[in-house]
Amino acid sequence: MSERITGAGGADGTGGAAPAPRGQLRTIAARFARHRPAVASLAVLAALALFAFAGPLLWQWDHTVSPDIPSSAEPSGAHPLGTTSAGNDVLGQLMRGVQQTLKVAFTVTVLATVLGSVWGAVAGYFRGWVDAVMMRLVDVLLIVPLLVVVAAVGGNVRGGTTWYGVALVIAAFSWTPISRVVRGVVLSLREQEFVEAARAAGASHARIILRHLLPNAAGPIIVAATLLIAVAILVEAAMSFLGFGIQAPDVSLGLMVQNAKTAAFTRPWLFYPPGLTIVLIALVINFIGDGLRDALDPRQAMVRG
Repeated sequence: MSERITGAGGADGTGGAAPAPRGQLRTIAARFARHRPAVASLAVLAALALFAFAGPLLWQWDHTVSPDIPSSAEPSGAHPLGTTSAGNDVLGQLMRGVQQTLKVAFTVTVLATVLGSVWGAVAGYFRGWVDAVMMRLVDVLLIVPLLVVVAAVGGNVRGGTTWYGVALVIAAFSWTPISRVVRGVVLSLREQEFVEAARAAGASHARIILRHLLPNAAGPIIVAATLLIAVAILVEAAMSFLGFGIQAPDVSLGLMVQNAKTAAFTRPWLFYPPGLTIVLIALVINFIGDGLRDALDPRQAMVRG
């Protein structure tokens, strides 16, 4: 008998979305495991996170300038990625850069996903003038180039050059695509029987949205959130490159590229490690997103039990 994902049938009698059965979770995991690029990308992302957060505990040099580090040294056993003209170990900088970039990306994703999901769910649930007003604001934000507005705001907000300041600024303007995705899903869910049952049982609007609608939109939300990680990484890198993001004495991948933009051919060990790392992180995140999309697609054939 085939298993299928359904929104109805909560154990509380209100027709709420019940937790996914263990068989469904195994099926989703099996689908994801069959997506080899996604599995390989997940392993690469885990290795990068380990490099960024555990590496500084093991490596003797951090991202700061040290009088014991020779200036403009080529890669060697003591400094595998060379050093900067100011006396920074590039490997130590790369660890710190990946760490800061990942912290910004995942913070942006959590904040923007929560805000965008709730905004889109409210608009789709109430429809009418509420939907019209809320989505017109989304349309206005969508037509403004994201990089331009976050750079302008980030450069004029106190604390905007710290990693959490950069994350807050990016999150404040990057939630709109998720809100549109969630709104579309909620528009199709709000007329389902389990929502009608919840209304008949006296559930409040907030409970219907948070307890019944958003859990049933989890698949599209997870996929959209995964892709938002890659967007946040690229936007943070661009902001730092333009001088509106994380600034010295801290470091990010974008700032490393900006500082080494004139040394791409003369001292390539300064330019290419952070630049290629940005590309690598964005690629693996997109592959993971593709794998999650395929695994959560309800049109895929479920494993039969």
